[in-house]
Amino acid sequence: MSYDALFTKISDLVMCHSPSGAEDEINQHLMADWVDLGVEHWRDEADNVIAKIPGRDDSRAIAITAHKDEIGTLVKSIYADGRVSVRKLGGSFPWVYGEGVMDLLGDQQTISGILSFGSRHVSHESPQKAQQENQPVTWETAWIETKRSPEELAAAGIRPGTRVVVGKHRKRPFRMGDHIASYTLDNKASLAILLMLAERLKTPPVTVYLVASAKEEVGAIGALYFSQRHRLEALIALEICPLAAEYPIQAGAIPVLLSQDAYGLYDEGLNADLRRAAVEHNLPVQMAIISGFGSDGSIAMKFGHVSRAACLSFPTHNTHGYEIAHLGAIAHCADILEHYCNDL
Repeated sequence: MSYDALFTKISDLVMCHSPSGAEDEINQHLMADWVDLGVEHWRDEADNVIAKIPGRDDSRAIAITAHKDEIGTLVKSIYADGRVSVRKLGGSFPWVYGEGVMDLLGDQQTISGILSFGSRHVSHESPQKAQQENQPVTWETAWIETKRSPEELAAAGIRPGTRVVVGKHRKRPFRMGDHIASYTLDNKASLAILLMLAERLKTPPVTVYLVASAKEEVGAIGALYFSQRHRLEALIALEICPLAAEYPIQAGAIPVLLSQDAYGLYDEGLNADLRRAAVEHNLPVQMAIISGFGSDGSIAMKFGHVSRAACLSFPTHNTHGYEIAHLGAIAHCADILEHYCNDL
């Protein structure tokens, strides 16, 4: 099977910056895609971008979510020599990005700088020596070199609270046969699944909301807002799934359904329905319980916004880093959900 079109679509999405709370670039891209697909769509007050696929019974509805925000950093301080101090936004770590280009998304202009950890040729007299021997780099000990004056940075609209993300200079995905490697596959690959569903679903039995949710990385804020305002029979979150020795998850093209994460249990009945849709169409699926993880689904269910939630995901190496996933697992998530929606 050729995954060229899927790789291209994910690549286009990855190249749209979307740190939590500053998601305009990906919003514009998604809205244009919804227009091209000819589906009803809108952006709500919480900055979710939503497509509606009307069902034959429009009194019933489900939602499928894929968050559109990515992790990054926030500007904390700007110094006289143009260095910028930043702090984490979502689950980011400086050593994941390494020294290299970062984009500072100013109100008027994006300025690129270099995430810096200090020189290596140092003795115990320099604080950077400890990073070589016994402690990881932290945001408190890293900085961004801009080689701009504070006045130039202010003119670009760079201030405390400005979002900073890994630079487009090094963000374009890399193809590894049937795998894609990239920053921010969490959760741009899941947005590609939403777009595939918007193209494939025509008149499902019940209305399907395809929700590109906002600010998931900082508390599933968009999904909570949406699920509070719509009566839903079920909410299914699309996500990455971490590959690690502690979890019995196989890498490759088989998607993963979660039974539990750090926020609680997923709905067994909904998981059974999704497994049935997969089995009836010869699509394998694996099950897992994971920790240190939450999704739009588990958080919305925990707070009582939905009675049933599930999380369908694709196995991913290096989650919240330079992620690697099998394109087949991403494609199979779309296949399973297409059959589930049409079989309701």
